[in-house]
Amino acid sequence: MKEVKEPKKPLLMFYVMMLFLVLMFNEMARPYLDQAQFEKVDYSTFMDMIEQKDIGRVEIQENQILFTDTADAKKYRTGIMNDPSLAERLHDSGAKFTQDIKEQNSPLFDFFMTWVLPIVIFFAIGQYFSRKFMEKAGGGGSSLMFGMGGKQARVYVPSAAGIHFKDVAGEDEAKENLSEIVDYLHNPKKYSAIGAQMPKGVLLVGPPGTGKTMLAKAVAGEADVPFFSIAGSEFVEMFVGMGASKVRELFKQAKEKAPCIVFIDEIDAIGQKRSGNLMGNDEREQTLNQLLTEMDGFEGNNGVIILAATNRPESLDPALLRPGRFDRRVPVELPDLAGREAILKVHAEKIQMASDVNFHTIARMAAGASGAELANIINEGALRAVRGGRGFVTQTDLEESVEVVIAGYQKKNAILSDKEKRTVAYHEIGHALVAALQTDSAPVQKITIIPRTSGALGYTMQVEQQDKYILTKEELENKIATYTGGRAAEEVKFGQVSTGAANDIEQATKLARAMITRYGMSDQFDMVAMETVNNKYLGGDTSLTCSAETQKQIDQRVVELVRTQHDLAKKLLSEHMDKLDELANYLYEQETITGQEFMDILKGKETPEDGETAEGAAEEPAAPDAAEPAEAPAATSEEAPAESTFETRI
Repeated sequence: MKEVKEPKKPLLMFYVMMLFLVLMFNEMARPYLDQAQFEKVDYSTFMDMIEQKDIGRVEIQENQILFTDTADAKKYRTGIMNDPSLAERLHDSGAKFTQDIKEQNSPLFDFFMTWVLPIVIFFAIGQYFSRKFMEKAGGGGSSLMFGMGGKQARVYVPSAAGIHFKDVAGEDEAKENLSEIVDYLHNPKKYSAIGAQMPKGVLLVGPPGTGKTMLAKAVAGEADVPFFSIAGSEFVEMFVGMGASKVRELFKQAKEKAPCIVFIDEIDAIGQKRSGNLMGNDEREQTLNQLLTEMDGFEGNNGVIILAATNRPESLDPALLRPGRFDRRVPVELPDLAGREAILKVHAEKIQMASDVNFHTIARMAAGASGAELANIINEGALRAVRGGRGFVTQTDLEESVEVVIAGYQKKNAILSDKEKRTVAYHEIGHALVAALQTDSAPVQKITIIPRTSGALGYTMQVEQQDKYILTKEELENKIATYTGGRAAEEVKFGQVSTGAANDIEQATKLARAMITRYGMSDQFDMVAMETVNNKYLGGDTSLTCSAETQKQIDQRVVELVRTQHDLAKKLLSEHMDKLDELANYLYEQETITGQEFMDILKGKETPEDGETAEGAAEEPAAPDAAEPAEAPAATSEEAPAESTFETRI
């Protein structure tokens, strides 16, 4: 089968432009260069030279007069004036009239200088830059003219200092899958002996920041084969056919270097579903069609393994995901508790850490964090240690850095009025007390009313003791009651409500709606899904898939469920009003208290006197969020729940 030739339009465009430049040179540049030989003088100087008989030769043109002097034949030019006796005076001065002062050249010489020489110069320049573009792209052809289609795949050269599998923690299953690919590239005979074939394509799927690109770099570090890396957006060009040309060139290079690995990052940029719309993006679809052909066409790609990464797998074209193209999908999910602890330790290897740092505690506090966020937590802890003048990172630094990543820095210049501060204290204690008075609720770890740069005025942190993968209906209802605890405390204590529960309301409503529409926890609708999740890895937006009448019933059930738990929260706080007052007053004085202090007061144990530093309430309080309750997302039957819960208020 003949290979499709690359388009010649860009090269033809260059020659057209070259001809245009030659014409412009002849029309504008040459006359200007000719006139540059003559010194411009005023008309009075010209008249003085006539009277002094200092004029040699003269040429009177339509818009100017060119002349020379008799001494050294220096060339001058001046403008035209209404002077009827000029010719007579010039004759009397002895000036010589000539048709042209410029030296007369042969017609052949003028043609050579005007046309042939400029064309040769521009042609040479064009060939030089064309060759440079081709060399840069590895022989990409004429489509590289003017930089179009010029950026090609980068070849990653593995080195001892590069990333290896040991540098990637928390994704053991993904590493196991990719280790098999590396082993196949090293020992293909071991697999061919039994008749096994490696997948042609491996798709890394997961939320942003989980380490998909890092895993690809680790494959490059482990595999002793060429590794081509290119982003999906680099295939998208202005002109139709450019992206497809890039795909052909990429696989041409890969086949020459086989066995090798080709990594395409963010493949959804070119792999989106083809809609069939006649007004669609022809360039994107041609690029996708070329990619499909190269991955599974008439010509085999033996020894070429494709790695690709995306966080939008639902948007990819089914033809791209079928067996024979991307045979294997490797989930790269958010790490669990053990994975988070391992990731923290990997990133802490390059940091000077105190000997008493407990990574397990930090991992529990950072529930739901991705690998990138965990790396940021370690880095923020190191920066805080430097600001504090310490040569190592302490446990307090890391705990504060968790809150910095989630809720921002402490807002030192935010001054609340006495009434606002007391309202915030009762609000946060309301969350914590409702959680503590219910069974199956995560223990309270910290409560604070110190404002944060995110706009939060305070928060309550709950941390699970271990990973939980399933939440029951009762546990979800407890979470809704905890969300409403802040508003309930304001109502039972002050008899009024504030704007502080805005995010609490949003989170409680979202969870209640999910229980009814997605988790099948409603007697009225049983196990019928009324809602679908879109972009699971990019926020998880939902859309209802039911009639308007059913939506009305869903809204009624959501209101009923939240109201029931809100009434429960008010009932619990009213029955324990003395503890609500005691805890809120203590938090008002201390501003930050630990979960242990909270439980000691709740159980009637003695607490440190005012003015003393409470355990966990460091001299430099590490308080998080307080604007809107930024609680970790609720767990579903298919997703691992977050272990730490942040109740915040604005």
